[in-house]
Amino acid sequence: MLEKTARKKNAILSILRDFEKPLRSSRVAQELLAQGHDISERTVRLYLQDMCDEGLIEKTEKRGHRITERGLFEFEATNTIERVGFLSAKIDQMTYRMSFDLATRTGSVLVNTTLADPRQVHSCLPMIHKVFAEGYAMGHLIAFLSPGERTGQLTVPKGMIGICTVCSITVNGVLLQHGIPTHSRFGGVLELRDKKPVRFVEIIMYDGTSIDPLEVFIRSGMTNYLGAIKTGNGRIGVGFREFPAESRSRVAELAEKLELAGLGAFMSIGRPGQPLLDIPVGEGRVGALVIGGLNPVSILEETGYRVYSRALSGLIDFNRLFHYDQMEQRLQEFL
Repeated sequence: MLEKTARKKNAILSILRDFEKPLRSSRVAQELLAQGHDISERTVRLYLQDMCDEGLIEKTEKRGHRITERGLFEFEATNTIERVGFLSAKIDQMTYRMSFDLATRTGSVLVNTTLADPRQVHSCLPMIHKVFAEGYAMGHLIAFLSPGERTGQLTVPKGMIGICTVCSITVNGVLLQHGIPTHSRFGGVLELRDKKPVRFVEIIMYDGTSIDPLEVFIRSGMTNYLGAIKTGNGRIGVGFREFPAESRSRVAELAEKLELAGLGAFMSIGRPGQPLLDIPVGEGRVGALVIGGLNPVSILEETGYRVYSRALSGLIDFNRLFHYDQMEQRLQEFL
């Protein structure tokens, strides 16, 4: 009986996690029935009340329910094995949901979100600026979220700000809208010498993990952005992409347009069927290095500040993004 109850609660957490808006009990019941769970709306309400008491979900002013950070943690801990490969599926899902139009520069883009103390961010601004200026960031746009604002399942706590950096998966969405399918192979730590890419020192395949590789590398202290911005010798986060060889020239054109829109991401585009930094590429494919979106905020970790970062955290309207040189001014309202 307890196992059956746990499965039902886990299914409810899964439903609330997948929806970014609060859901009423009737909608939750519909979703459960669609998944093959034989359950009445009255029983669903009882489950929801129990889960509210446990802190796994919370009621909203509109009488709906949404998952909490505790609930999200519980769901992910319970489903670790099942979620191997989840990241690849999430990349495909978020790529499809993105609505950004490169021609008009309107619509939503995918972002990573970092929760941090605004005073600590302010103290690191010169170094964060340098990460952008040296081209080690995904373009040169950024956004701030105020306490209480939400992106995906992440809510900014009181006394903190949300730093939204453009996720490199945004590139996948733009290419898809132009008919170019992109395969995200892995995230890695790239060694730089004299500002030039030399080799990958660590890689994590996207289809074999339940967490974003760059989150792992940054939290584990495996990156060295301070060295990269000061001497040109360091280690940064990079993603490896593949796309059809016949689309290479079109990808190069779109890369230039992305750069003009403030979303420059490509560090290098390889040749058809040829290895890129000793990484083999299949026949009829082209490999590419794409800058990691979390790179700028890694400076906070490297200077001793503990922050919480969530890659692929959600979608944000492109109009909310601003140039990184406005960070000083925009940060003042939070200090």
